[in-house]
Amino acid sequence: MPAPYRACLIDALGTMVRLLPPWDRLGGAVVDGIPPERVRAAFRAEMAFYAANADRGRDAASLAGLRVESAAVLSAGLGREIGVEAMMDAIRFEPYPDAAPALAALREHGLRTVCVSNWDYELPAILERIGLADAIDGVVTSAAAGARKPDPAIFAPALAIAGCTAAEALHVGDSDEDVAGARAAGIDVLRIDRDGGADVSSLAEIVERMDPSDR
Repeated sequence: MPAPYRACLIDALGTMVRLLPPWDRLGGAVVDGIPPERVRAAFRAEMAFYAANADRGRDAASLAGLRVESAAVLSAGLGREIGVEAMMDAIRFEPYPDAAPALAALREHGLRTVCVSNWDYELPAILERIGLADAIDGVVTSAAAGARKPDPAIFAPALAIAGCTAAEALHVGDSDEDVAGARAAGIDVLRIDRDGGADVSSLAEIVERMDPSDR
């Protein structure tokens, strides 16, 4: 396939990976008597807190501390004490169905693939658990890089893993931070919105959009 790219840098959550609704998994006894709307709102507050602080989870100890803080946010929202173990039992990830086929197709066309995500240090283990680790050539987290999107600095280690320049890479992500960060780093970017309204609506569209005529 004629294409100007040597690598595809790709976001995790919302792009390759989805979070199963944790409010559906919290044990009934734990939330007994709490309105479902309050449970959802409490988890959304916890998720927002974690997303803003994920890069603080640099190792096992710091991540454990971050999870204690996250559980406190969840507990405050529920008006009931929820421990870290119960919270974590409710959090499950799975790959989008198009993730593995798209990554395989990119490799077949000679591109290296690197996950670039605002996430704690455990992202490689999560990707391993959901079956995507072997489909990518490397993982760069904000926790490891010391920078979070939209800071373009997070893309430097990803380009090093890919062995290419910014001009030879494409980034795919679902957020304003993905777009702003990639552009600031001099990297072409495709925004994905699975409901439509963005550059692509599925990962299956990436390979065809890499044709030089679409740049």
